[in-house]
Amino acid sequence: MSRPGPETPIETRWEGRFIAVKQQGTWEYVSRSRGIHAAVILAIDEDETGRHVILVEQYRVPLKVQCLELPAGLVGDETAGEAPEIAAARELEEETGYRAEHWRTVGEFYSSPGMVSESFTLLVATGLTKISDGGGVDGEDIVVHRVPLDGIADFVAAKRAEGCGIDVRVAMLLAGGLLGA
Repeated sequence: MSRPGPETPIETRWEGRFIAVKQQGTWEYVSRSRGIHAAVILAIDEDETGRHVILVEQYRVPLKVQCLELPAGLVGDETAGEAPEIAAARELEEETGYRAEHWRTVGEFYSSPGMVSESFTLLVATGLTKISDGGGVDGEDIVVHRVPLDGIADFVAAKRAEGCGIDVRVAMLLAGGLLGA
């Protein structure tokens, strides 16, 4: 597939509330509507037993299975110009029931740049306090997992054996790329 130049027009083939299918030359891809992107949270909980990471598990329609993920949510889906830090704090609390005292922005990343133009801002949350059970909103039925970092590989392997899909961002934990965060 040849790479289109910047002068090649972009055609919108289909657009819904949150995504659009676009074509530029022969290249087809999906983008978020209205410039929305995501906030992804690496939530690290520390206590006398060690460091733990907070993961979520939820059913994902495109995969047709439960998926193990870092907590995440859309930035600006309800309020234009929303800061990623505000969305991350909201999503961490909604999905996991935790609040963070400290936040650090790692940067902007792209999950599948050959097919999707969506970016996400990765934020590290520490100083966690459990304030509710979490679980998401509107029937999301999110299961919250607090996993020891030194047992992450075994936990992920067990979830995979159960048939759970594993989000690519969890691979960064397995590779140790986020463990020092």
